[in-house]
Amino acid sequence: MKLDPLSLRLFVAVMENGAIARAAAREHIAASAASRRLAELEDQLRVELFARSNRGTEPTAAAYALLQLARGVLNDLDGIATQMRDYRAGVRGHVRVVANISAVTQFLPHELQRFMAAHPQVDVRLVEQISSAVAQSVAENAADLGILNHGSYGERVTLLPYREDELVLIVPTGHALARRPSARLADALDCDFVGMHPGSAINHLLARAAAELERPLRLRMQVTSYDALCLMVSAGLGVAVLPRGSAQNLRGSLAIRAVTLAEPWARRRLSLCVRAHEPLSGAARLLVEHLRAAPEEQAA
Repeated sequence: MKLDPLSLRLFVAVMENGAIARAAAREHIAASAASRRLAELEDQLRVELFARSNRGTEPTAAAYALLQLARGVLNDLDGIATQMRDYRAGVRGHVRVVANISAVTQFLPHELQRFMAAHPQVDVRLVEQISSAVAQSVAENAADLGILNHGSYGERVTLLPYREDELVLIVPTGHALARRPSARLADALDCDFVGMHPGSAINHLLARAAAELERPLRLRMQVTSYDALCLMVSAGLGVAVLPRGSAQNLRGSLAIRAVTLAEPWARRRLSLCVRAHEPLSGAARLLVEHLRAAPEEQAA
């Protein structure tokens, strides 16, 4: 049995208006067409909905029972249409986000909190990855949106401006460099370094900068988080380089000091990454617009 929603809506209108002619006018259909639809509905249900006589039509007991069922069905259909419109507009939906550790620790906690407060029916799923993996996840449709260090990642993704961050040198509070307002990388290369996990963009940056100085990078140990990195530095096991914003989150509780790195490569760009030549979903588009807004605009 295939029930036509238009016929159900017309039936409800007849029950609510008490006459086929008035119901037909409400539903913008000719009275003759309305009568035909009601007769077809009775045939489909194999039950008499209206007792017809020369005095008009009277609803049967089956009609009153159907009225409650039809209202429920029509409400459900209207709800489907409303929710799908919301998904299209981005009011509802889900967004898969992958981001590097710099974005996760410096910017995303507050920015996602504000976004999800404004759009509580959008489900945001976040996974931390290194920048090269971020680009690959977006290109292969394993994620809708990525945040990574600006660079060249191929033609399958498009990069959009996001934020800038600054790398600083982290040293124990008793270290000789802790008393200096700024330092060059060459000033620290005699020290042991605590680095991030293999594949880290900062590790590659330090190794390349040390090679240009024709000096070795003494990478004593590698960890998987900025928390662990700062704990190692606080324990006197080496010095490290990480974003200033991430260091500020940890500096108050540990015996470490952030020293400005007087190097041109210490200032970096972070970019949003989306698939090239593919439109964003409504929810993803809303999130991109939110993330691209200036911080003061987000807080407004």
